[in-house]
Amino acid sequence: MKILLVSPESPDTFWSLKNALKFISKRAHIPPLGLLTVAAMLPEAWEKKLVDMTVTKLHDKDIQSADYVFLTGMFVEKEFARGVVDRCKNLGTKVVAGGPMVTGTPDYWDDVDHLILNEAEVTLPQFLEDLDAGCPKRVYETGKWADVEDSPIPLWDLLDKKPYAMMCVQYSRGCPFNCDFCDVTKLFGHKMRTKGKEQIVRELDSIYSTGWRGQVFFVDDNFIGNKQKLKKEILPAIIEWMNDKKHPFIFNTQASINLADDDELMGLMTRAGFDCVFIGIETADEASLSECNKTQNKGRNMIECVRKIQQSGMQVQAGFILGFDSDIESVFDNLIKFIQQSGIVTAMVGLLNAPRGTQLHKRMMSENRLLKDSTGNNTDFSMNFIPKMNHEVLMQGYRNVVQTIYSPKHYYQRVVTFLKNYRPAENAKPSFQFCNVKAFIRSMWRIGIFSKERFYYWRLLAWSFRHPSRFQLAVTFAIYGFHFRRVFDKFPRV
Repeated sequence: MKILLVSPESPDTFWSLKNALKFISKRAHIPPLGLLTVAAMLPEAWEKKLVDMTVTKLHDKDIQSADYVFLTGMFVEKEFARGVVDRCKNLGTKVVAGGPMVTGTPDYWDDVDHLILNEAEVTLPQFLEDLDAGCPKRVYETGKWADVEDSPIPLWDLLDKKPYAMMCVQYSRGCPFNCDFCDVTKLFGHKMRTKGKEQIVRELDSIYSTGWRGQVFFVDDNFIGNKQKLKKEILPAIIEWMNDKKHPFIFNTQASINLADDDELMGLMTRAGFDCVFIGIETADEASLSECNKTQNKGRNMIECVRKIQQSGMQVQAGFILGFDSDIESVFDNLIKFIQQSGIVTAMVGLLNAPRGTQLHKRMMSENRLLKDSTGNNTDFSMNFIPKMNHEVLMQGYRNVVQTIYSPKHYYQRVVTFLKNYRPAENAKPSFQFCNVKAFIRSMWRIGIFSKERFYYWRLLAWSFRHPSRFQLAVTFAIYGFHFRRVFDKFPRV
């Protein structure tokens, strides 16, 4: 068999960081970990080729020479994936599709030859067995959860690392919480399923053996879902491995706000090399938190929680949502104030959407408010249901929030707020790689000379010169801000 594994192109979104990646001559944030893992599940004798359309072109000759095209992706890549399916049909090559975008909307893919739904560790072997027997079915699905310890080490040999800003690894699946707008529990369940420390060390070894040095993203939806196992087994093993290898990686991940409750856990994470964590804060309004069942965020001084994590040695990136039924017009100014005071530099503010399978989706259907499927990109100024707030008021308020927090004045002010509060871990060392030097030079040219924010840029650099341990972060944030403004400036002003 000749198998072509295709990851569709990613659109230019908040998290694509495409405009920022150009400063370090990279084309994509992370590689397609799911496809690399699927590749490792296929028979060793099969010929395999990976095409990530975010970093390279998909040629007709590659499609035509393949027996099957394996396709997967996220919801936000759905339209690009549709183009791949159409090309394959025109060229007569069969498609095997799976992943979140297919499992969540299987009816959208009624012309795909084979659908591998749910988790590939369970359903892909069934397809391969039937394929070997000459009788493959069209749809494979299951109600069982995979044992993630059965998940193989991704086939990194298929990947050209150069176009990527970071590598990635998965430790766990699932989330113990039940936010009504989130489809993670629909896809992966509430029970945390985790890999063992030996498996995590093997996966880190596999990335290390490729020659990679730098950022590694733990893609878990909630890395701290099982705190005790992290503290007793996983993080001590990572700390030992990092010490043995002279700290080749810098980690980041996603977690819930209750991370701030556990000083021991935060200390272990920073010792292991974690310097950044994304947290879903969503809103500072208690009524809206109750509405969406975000119980883990209720009754907290959220700014103090953020500062605790920052002072432990980790940057906090965060997601915020507008459009809850409980939102009133004061929510916009309150959110701006919260973001500025917290020093959360990377603040993704999006509009509430209801993905299929979520409790919010069911409620919107029952109330006859659902309009369409979610795009998977909640910063594209679209909603897939009718909000309670006047739509024009909501859109104008949303636009005002993102225009304000990413205006040079407010953004650079927030960078300084964070850098003053941030306490780098003792083992944290600036990475003086050539790409970072090149990024600094390009930032001076592109931002420091030819942009409207040049005054704020040079003032930040002047401040960071007096605080050398913050200098590299200051340049990085200036470049991030350049990207975020480009993303939001694509949309009409109101």
